[in-house]
Amino acid sequence: MSKFMTRRTSLRALLAAASALFIPLVAGAAEPSKPAHIVIMIGEDEYKTWETLPVFAKSDLEPRGYRVTIIQADAADKNNFPGLVQALREADLLFVSVRRRTPYKEQLDAIREYLNAGKPLVGIRTTCHAFALRPKDTLTDPKLAVWQEFDPEVLGGHYVGHHGNTIKSVITVAPGAESHPILKGITVAKLVGNGSLYKVSPLDPTAQPLLIGTIPDKPAEPVAWTRLYGAKQARIFFAPLGHVDDFQNPEFRHLLVNAVAWALGR
Repeated sequence: MSKFMTRRTSLRALLAAASALFIPLVAGAAEPSKPAHIVIMIGEDEYKTWETLPVFAKSDLEPRGYRVTIIQADAADKNNFPGLVQALREADLLFVSVRRRTPYKEQLDAIREYLNAGKPLVGIRTTCHAFALRPKDTLTDPKLAVWQEFDPEVLGGHYVGHHGNTIKSVITVAPGAESHPILKGITVAKLVGNGSLYKVSPLDPTAQPLLIGTIPDKPAEPVAWTRLYGAKQARIFFAPLGHVDDFQNPEFRHLLVNAVAWALGR
């Protein structure tokens, strides 16, 4: 056999081997990525998020390819969130709308474990006092648990109450936040704080304010911000917005969609 034939045979063998390696890589790249799993935890009696958030999931999250699991507080036991522990094992993002609930210990432990693993959280409205008792209340059931400092520890806020319920907030961009990805495509002038303005200042120094709310004759307050929590730097977004009328505003829903994408690193 000539040297030319030997070289040509060797070349064919090399090409065949390369093709064998290349084809699986292409096939793998063509496979659809697994959709992010969002768990929405709902347990409050004031702002109808038990209605608005499932609708938001159907209209704004699922069409973008997210898989959504809704966890509602048990109607017969408002501190119980059936299915939460299992759902968090498979969750890529936890979305919270809860007000002053004391979940079963294993459920609150599951939230702590989830966050300590560096996984993201998006919260709205009453989530700043999601697992906190009122000052005069005490926990008497050993099966239940509180996280009194959830607001400053995780969200980076300092909730101490709110202003009047009938005064709408004017919302503007926080200084330095103009180019933040969560605000991309948002017409901030169309955002309105329909519920009472929460008193949340001062924020933790590690928090980055994105939006500021103002009402007449009162100090301005942050109404959207981000921060990183814990040793594994879990991405956190919180907005004390979330009144039922806020969800009628496409700009607010767009803000939440962007927050979810940011929190997921997308």
